[in-house]
Amino acid sequence: MRNFLKSLLLFKEPNKAEKFILKENKQDTETKTGAKDDSHGESKNSETFLNKILGSKQDDKKKEETPEESKQESKIDKKLSKNLAYMKKVYSIPVNGDIILREFDIMVKDRAIPAFILFYDGMTDREIINNYILTPLMLLSNLDIKDDPKSIIHYIKNHLLPQNQLKEARKYVDVIDEINFGGCGIFIDGLDRAFAADVKGWEHRGVERPNSEQVLRGPQEGFTEVIRINTALVRKILKDENLIVEDIIVGKRSKTPCSMLYIKDITNKSLVEEMRRRLKNIKVDYMIDSGELEQLLEESSFSLIPQLMATERPDIVAAHIADGKIGVVVHGSPFVLLAPVTLADLLQSPEDAYVRLPYAHLLRFIRFLGILLSLLLPGLFIAITNFHQEMIPTDLVFAIEASREQVPFPSLIELLLMEVMFELIREAGIRIPGPIGPTLGIIGALILGQAAVEASIVSPILIIIVAVTGIGSFAVPNFALGLSFRVLRFGYIFLGAMAGFLGITAGLFIQGILFVNSKSFGVPITVPTGPKTSASASSNKLIRLPIWKQERRADYLNTINENKQPKVSRKWINYNQNEGKDENEK
Repeated sequence: MRNFLKSLLLFKEPNKAEKFILKENKQDTETKTGAKDDSHGESKNSETFLNKILGSKQDDKKKEETPEESKQESKIDKKLSKNLAYMKKVYSIPVNGDIILREFDIMVKDRAIPAFILFYDGMTDREIINNYILTPLMLLSNLDIKDDPKSIIHYIKNHLLPQNQLKEARKYVDVIDEINFGGCGIFIDGLDRAFAADVKGWEHRGVERPNSEQVLRGPQEGFTEVIRINTALVRKILKDENLIVEDIIVGKRSKTPCSMLYIKDITNKSLVEEMRRRLKNIKVDYMIDSGELEQLLEESSFSLIPQLMATERPDIVAAHIADGKIGVVVHGSPFVLLAPVTLADLLQSPEDAYVRLPYAHLLRFIRFLGILLSLLLPGLFIAITNFHQEMIPTDLVFAIEASREQVPFPSLIELLLMEVMFELIREAGIRIPGPIGPTLGIIGALILGQAAVEASIVSPILIIIVAVTGIGSFAVPNFALGLSFRVLRFGYIFLGAMAGFLGITAGLFIQGILFVNSKSFGVPITVPTGPKTSASASSNKLIRLPIWKQERRADYLNTINENKQPKVSRKWINYNQNEGKDENEK
């Protein structure tokens, strides 16, 4: 029967010894045909054929590596024709349509010196190139100077090119990197160096309100996709000359600019060295977004809790940097990474620092309650209804049983069905653009929930449980932490269905062990609670202290300067008494 089905479906068993081999050319076929009778000759020819294949691959590798090596090692030639030919080869001119090559002449004592400029169309500002580079070089360059390279370089650099960022490059790679990042390269005949000018002018999004971390009170600015705008937003808040913005390139081909932000007289030097070491030892071809960089920097890829914090608010980055942490800005991403991070940092909202103390405590209590409900409520419901019915009041037990009388599924299947449906509605609401997304989420939840109840697929009490769980999940201030709690919620549902409160307790125990074992750049995620640190840091993280009592930075960061402010920061309270004492002493 098996052979009959194979022959009917024209099925052929694959040959396990078969390997992919490049097609032979005519010469190899003729060589093999001529050597049919000689087995030794056949093996020799096959070896020759393999050597040819391997040799061609090695030659291809050498050919692939040659332009890159020459780009890094070769210096700029004095002859403009060689430089022009090399740059045309590098940028595939004229096949490459968005690269602009403009040739012109520079006049020196009635002698025309050929030159050319190279830049990307769409990444540069044409007005700057026309008015401040080409116009001075072409129209104002009737130079009455010595006709030698040093004089020409000096005069062009100090008198003709009024660019605020102008570099002299002796190697091709320096000019190429500048052109790829929105600059332009200027080559002049007879000079063994080129000029690289910063003329960036690409289109970008302006500074807008943050989308994922909105607050009612506090700054309303969010990061953009341009690295220098993002660093400027941080510097606008931290007007400190000790704030260091250290640039590091990540990605062999993408060459994504990244900036490491820290305050040199506060941040621990070992932490700075560790972040620098990790960034410089990332060997990838392309790195597009800070989300990819976060995965490349984290210590454990399988941990559910995030080990770096991503935020699009400059005030949060400034506050954490002032506390002794490090921020990493990635060009092309509106999210900035912060390290090291703790669970207490992920549970805090930026609004906690901007409202008065009683309001902050109320907001934190509501937030922690919502987080607990989103994590444990479905599992507790399953555990109580299946194993611990004695904990429910009698009237409520009768109401639950009456509502579930027509439901054909067990409570676990019923709950999983509703949770999956809620996650689908939430994901669809995010993916649909514009105002249709929230409308779809609300209407979809109402219609599907009501239809499921009327069709006796789920019970009404379960609709309430899932709705409260979903509302509580929105109270998690950090998006990545909210995703981890959404994953853990399903684990607690299965544990509650299998062993009731015992299963949930075991899950909490395992989760606690995993969280305590997680670290962010050597700092345990659960500090200052476990391991226990100073009382001031612990109380300030879990229960916010008055702002005038936040005198010290977190001791687990081992900062150079531990004091944030003097012990008496509100000196206006005792100002009159001190003034009276001074007068009496006089």
